[in-house]
Amino acid sequence: MDMEKENKTKAARVLTEALPYIQKFHGSTFIIKYGGNAMVEEGLKNNFARDIVLMKLVGLNPIVVHGGGPQIGTLLDRLNIPSKFVAGMRVTNSETMDVVEMVLGGLVNQEIVSLINKNGGKAVGITGKDGDLITARKLEVNEASNELKASEIIDIGQVGEVEKVNAEVLNTLIEQNFIPVVAPIGVGAEGESYNINADLVAGRLAAELHAEKLILITNTPGILDEKGETIPNLTIPELDNLILQGVIKEGMLPKAQCAKTAVAQGVRSAQIIDGTLPNSLLLEIFTDEGIGTQVIDA
Repeated sequence: MDMEKENKTKAARVLTEALPYIQKFHGSTFIIKYGGNAMVEEGLKNNFARDIVLMKLVGLNPIVVHGGGPQIGTLLDRLNIPSKFVAGMRVTNSETMDVVEMVLGGLVNQEIVSLINKNGGKAVGITGKDGDLITARKLEVNEASNELKASEIIDIGQVGEVEKVNAEVLNTLIEQNFIPVVAPIGVGAEGESYNINADLVAGRLAAELHAEKLILITNTPGILDEKGETIPNLTIPELDNLILQGVIKEGMLPKAQCAKTAVAQGVRSAQIIDGTLPNSLLLEIFTDEGIGTQVIDA
């Protein structure tokens, strides 16, 4: 009986702790980059959907931006279409782009929408092509050439970067009480499709919509120091130092740079959190301690 009483008291304490954050963030926009194991494991996928629905129910405005690299790779393998990467980005010809649109704009996007709706939300799936949400331009990649001993531009096909965002599309959905789920595909000046890094899309949307927070869901506890321990808070200058020192590297580097850019462009804070932890979104937003690494301006 004592254990039951303790559990009830703990539950009440959690709800009380969440109240000031619900009040503080009511009406605010949160951009959530959804990726990693949280997109793959069934239990984590359902937890994520419930977290998003709860955020909306208590007055927050979540916008989900998702990737889908592993799913794209799997389908390309099944179709016997070879995958090639340059500087960590998938070379995307017209054939590969068809698969990218099928996976990101169709399979992955609609699965997320269905999960959110199944848990009581009102999600709408869109790509950057819908309503000209994301106007894109071709991404130029510079790579060192051993023969020329200089940098040369490598053509990696229909891989793009964000040129312009039509925020009205997302604001209209939010006003109608929908939860937008965005696939990172942009449209070029001639109507061509571009595959865009989901982290970059999330960061740019956060800046354009003046979001309260950008949250990047990863498979790690956050940005780690030399000892492998999570750094709870970083300013932009501190982040730059860690990059220069090589502490932030490899897969964490683009996420750290995305967080930095968003904060530098006016987003109040960016958070890199561990999506393998159940209910990670709620723990970050509605508890005093939070989780992961928070990046703020100096």
